Amino acid sequence: MTVRRGGTLSDPDHRLLALWAAECAEHVLHFFEDVRPSDTRPRDAVEAARVWARGELTMMDARARGGHAMGAARPLRGAARYAAYAAGQAACVGHVPEHDLGAAAYAIKAAQAAHPGDPSAGRRERDWQRDRLPEEVRALVLEDQARRNAICWSVFED
Repeated sequence: MTVRRGGTLSDPDHRLLALWAAECAEHVLHFFEDVRPSDTRPRDAVEAARVWARGELTMMDARARGGHAMGAARPLRGAARYAAYAAGQAACVGHVPEHDLGAAAYAIKAAQAAHPGDPSAGRRERDWQRDRLPEEVRALVLEDQARRNAICWSVFED
């Protein structure tokens, strides 16, 4: 069991959060790769989240790859930066499950930044993410999104 805000999380559910976070990050990863096609650190972080979820990578190694993805984000701005941060957050879910919200929120920020003239871009990304939430963790994630919306740029509000 993993301790999570509000209670415990089973190991299989913890791994589902990592897989969902990886999917959220990968959905916007092209914004980074369009700007830095030869920098694989964010894609490596997304893959690290998946490999950790399969039990084939240690949490420390996955977290390190997340840090490298966030390093790739730092010199950038806009959608590319947010996409790399989303990947970094996804890789860190094994360390702290709540990083799933970081991956999702940064992915929404990437969509918003990529489409500044479209006020519904963030909502569409959020809805896309929610459509992919595994049933086993859906209520947990939606509750976390509501509770922590204010510290996530209010990107989860309905």
